[in-house]
Amino acid sequence: MPTAPHPQNTDELYQALQENDRRPYGRTRTVTAEELVDAAEQFEEPVALVQALLELQEAYTYGSEPRKSPVVFARLLTLFDEQPDVFDDRLRHMLFWRFKWVGHALRQLPEIPLASLRQWLTEMRDRYEKADLGLQPYYGQAYQLAAHVGENTALAYELWAGRTRTRLSDCEACEICERALYHLTTGDDERALRAWEPVLAGKESCQEEPARSLSYALLPLLRTGRADRARELHLTGYRGCRRNPSMAQEVGRHLEFCALTGNEARGLELLAENRNLFDEVDSPLDQLGFLTGVEVLLQRVEGLGHGELPAPGYAGRTWTVAGLRTEVRGRADDLAARFDARNGTTAHTDRRRTRLERAPLLDALELTLRTRSLDDVAPAVPVAAPAPRTAAAVPEDLPELIARARTLEEQGHPDARACWARLRTLVAARDYTHPDDPAVGPLGRLRADLLAEEAGRAGGKDEYADAAALHEEAAALYDDAGRPGDAVLARACALLATAEIPAEGAEATDGTEAKAAALTAAHAAMVRLHEETPGLVPHQEARLLRLRATALGLRLQTTGNEEHVAPVFAEADLLHRFATRHDLAGQISGALLLRASAHAISGDLPAAVTEIDALLDRLKAHGPAWHLPRTLGMRGRIQLALRDPQAAHANLTEGLRLAADWPADAVDTGRLHGDLAEACMHLGRPDEALRHLTRSAELDLRDGSRTDAFCTYSNAAQLSLDLGRVEDCIALLDSLLAEPDVTAGELDDRLVAQLRLTRARALHAGEDLKAATAEFVALAAESADWDDDPGSHAMIAAETAALLGESGEFGRAREAADQALAAHARDPRYEQLSSCLRELARLQAQQQGPDGLPDALAFLADAGRIADEARAAGYESHGRSLDTALAYEHGRVNAYAGEYETALAALEKALALLGEPGPEDGRAGEWAECVRLAGAVEGIYLERPAPALTRLDAALSHLTDLGHTEDLEALTSLAARLREEE
Repeated sequence: MPTAPHPQNTDELYQALQENDRRPYGRTRTVTAEELVDAAEQFEEPVALVQALLELQEAYTYGSEPRKSPVVFARLLTLFDEQPDVFDDRLRHMLFWRFKWVGHALRQLPEIPLASLRQWLTEMRDRYEKADLGLQPYYGQAYQLAAHVGENTALAYELWAGRTRTRLSDCEACEICERALYHLTTGDDERALRAWEPVLAGKESCQEEPARSLSYALLPLLRTGRADRARELHLTGYRGCRRNPSMAQEVGRHLEFCALTGNEARGLELLAENRNLFDEVDSPLDQLGFLTGVEVLLQRVEGLGHGELPAPGYAGRTWTVAGLRTEVRGRADDLAARFDARNGTTAHTDRRRTRLERAPLLDALELTLRTRSLDDVAPAVPVAAPAPRTAAAVPEDLPELIARARTLEEQGHPDARACWARLRTLVAARDYTHPDDPAVGPLGRLRADLLAEEAGRAGGKDEYADAAALHEEAAALYDDAGRPGDAVLARACALLATAEIPAEGAEATDGTEAKAAALTAAHAAMVRLHEETPGLVPHQEARLLRLRATALGLRLQTTGNEEHVAPVFAEADLLHRFATRHDLAGQISGALLLRASAHAISGDLPAAVTEIDALLDRLKAHGPAWHLPRTLGMRGRIQLALRDPQAAHANLTEGLRLAADWPADAVDTGRLHGDLAEACMHLGRPDEALRHLTRSAELDLRDGSRTDAFCTYSNAAQLSLDLGRVEDCIALLDSLLAEPDVTAGELDDRLVAQLRLTRARALHAGEDLKAATAEFVALAAESADWDDDPGSHAMIAAETAALLGESGEFGRAREAADQALAAHARDPRYEQLSSCLRELARLQAQQQGPDGLPDALAFLADAGRIADEARAAGYESHGRSLDTALAYEHGRVNAYAGEYETALAALEKALALLGEPGPEDGRAGEWAECVRLAGAVEGIYLERPAPALTRLDAALSHLTDLGHTEDLEALTSLAARLREEE
């Protein structure tokens, strides 16, 4: 089926070839190139056919289809022999350049005899000599064949490396890589890395570089103690090769790097992202390199005892790590054997064995902000959470296990969770037999216990409807089992969970009132339950009193109403007296914590600190110890509210230290990390904050609180971008966006859009303009349907327009800007739109000069209307005024277009709007830049240096008198230049 309209003439053919050249390499580009060759053959124009064949060979070469590239080149060579005049200097250069492409393609195919490869080299040499071309490229190909075969490499290297480069030599980056790889094969890591440095530093690059060199340099960097550099280059290099069939070997080396640095979980994640390479790589040599890297990873995962983990592999069946490893090993062994049989050596088998036998180079290297273990990527199964260091062993005896779980639950002990998890697994088994033991009670009671525990976990994840239903189901089973006290507690919990369910369709204020009313009603119902249920044992009655107090505490938190403070204290004191009378340490602590919370919510922070300090003293003396982390966390939050981040950091750090003794979800370790991140930001320690944010998010993710986790990760990604850690940001977001619930569309679409938006901005910051623009265009199209949030669409469309302008696509930029303006009319975003339009005007004038001036001025006219709207609406900008910024941009745009008098007039207006800065004026830098540009326009382009120098000298004097010395350099430099030219 055709992928594009069939060209009707050569002009349309050339246009189609240009459009196809902009496509990424892959099947779509290749199929289109094949169609365009068919079209070119219909025209009586050999040049058009040559162009189409060259495009097709490029598509095959970089689309990992080496079998087809030589066939196309044979046609080109025949055309050259028959009609040499058709080939101008450019086409002739391309033809001779691609002799090397054919040599590379033939080496990748084990079915091509070695004699044929050498015959091709002879053909290349003869052709080069006949054309009077230097032979360095030929010797380069001869060396690459020797290195591939594994024979006479030293001599071949010297014959190539000692020759002078020619116009047809491989690019500098590729030759650097070949030299470095030679040194690597001799065991000289340091020399290889020295040779690689221009490529690793980004000074040399091409279609394949630096991605190829980066993948090879990873292990040498580790072996020479440069782990941080290896980490950096892994992130950069992997992004440059992922999912690319022509760079499958590079992907394989990144998988190997993960396996050898304790990052097996990331390796599996990257393997899943590159699942397409199992089926889309046509080159046997690339398959061998990729599969060997895959096997190194799978071998390591299986060796760590995770052979039954699911693994992404060949299409058509489900794979485990062990099963896929067996399949991969068989295929890779066969490929290596075929190459060795063709070459008459054991080089490929030996190289493969070396990679597979290589021991891990580091136990653990933190590659990304999202460090995970193999346990984290295992599918969810009903097993106990990792046991804390202080946990007692779970009893093996079933009656003892049930009794232990209930006792710990009564105490509120975190170790109860492990017992319930074990019981849940046992009861779910087909062969489960319930103990016939009066102390244990009937199976219905145990099922109720398990439902109540499950309900508690659901409530902890804000799944209130599920929690309420589970509690009601537990209550019914408790009734059937003759446990009225437990049934009352379950119903009280259901009442509280139901009150927490958000009211549907309620406005913000109505929602608050509705929730407060629901909590009031829940409290009243609990009181009635309490009054109507005699015979509660102390731990049950204390628990019911705690639920009553909690309902009123939540009401106070919801409303902040002073009238709701006293009832909380009354219920908390009632609980405290009862718990003290019966020596229930956990409930005494709960009552005191409720009092402290009420003080904090009501704004009496000093009283809250006093209560918290008394509670901490009690906990240290009498326990329970597992209450200490949460209590210290609360003290830390109060200190943050008191603007004492240092004290907050100390409390939260101590809380986190103590939390390590308990399961993370039992002591809210994730929140401690989140609060510590806030404290670190206040203390000016953003890198530490970033670590705490990511740990908080991962703990939320493990606990099933996925929305909270992704929100926290979104904040972490933005912070990493703000810190200039662009590759960290991109790697984190790539990992998140590959999560199953994201790819399945189950996560909130706006949250996913925010993650993608941050990623697009990071790509732009990382100078990947093409990828950033594509993502912004997609987001702008999606956000156009956000009828409830036109302001966000306005901002996304505005950023999209700016990137399209940066790419030189001003027609599409104008369309995106118009979308932004239409959305802005519904929900104004004055500064963002004004900034976008001014930037578009600057870009168009800068790139197109006088030809772009009319369209640039149209953008500025739109920006002027926005400034008028903002002024009429009484809007105050957060930075410089929109009018000043607009006047300055008029000056800059007209200067780019050569309209210097108009530019100077606009800059004079901008200076008048700004006014001269004062001693504490933050506008000094802006004013100095405006003076500098006015001086440049007047002194250089209008050739009036005297008034320009007068302007500059006056500004320098004024800024010096005010002490704004940081703004003097550019003005001083311009003044010196004008004096030299006078």
